[in-house]
Amino acid sequence: MPIYEYDILDDDGQSLGTFEVFQQIKDEPLTVHPETGQRIERLISPPFIGGQWSEHSMHKSAGDEKKLEKQGFTKYVKAGDGIYEKRCGKGPQVISRDQPIKGSDLK
Repeated sequence: MPIYEYDILDDDGQSLGTFEVFQQIKDEPLTVHPETGQRIERLISPPFIGGQWSEHSMHKSAGDEKKLEKQGFTKYVKAGDGIYEKRCGKGPQVISRDQPIKGSDLK
């Protein structure tokens, strides 16, 4: 059963805080607080997506340079103003805005 988040509203429509309720998807949204009777409004929240696609996992994967190189990626890290140094993969050791690279340099 999903958890829905509701905003408690005062007479002027200003938020007084939030609370969560377990409800079935087919249930109609609540309009009043179940305990206090105050006016409430259901909030729209993004779903939680965990596993391999979570921000933490993606950051961790991008930090694993051996894994990136094995999968055919090249990783450059900013080393200064307009200068990037290669950490893994194919390509020139340094890229700078003063010396642009050609496509053939990346093979």
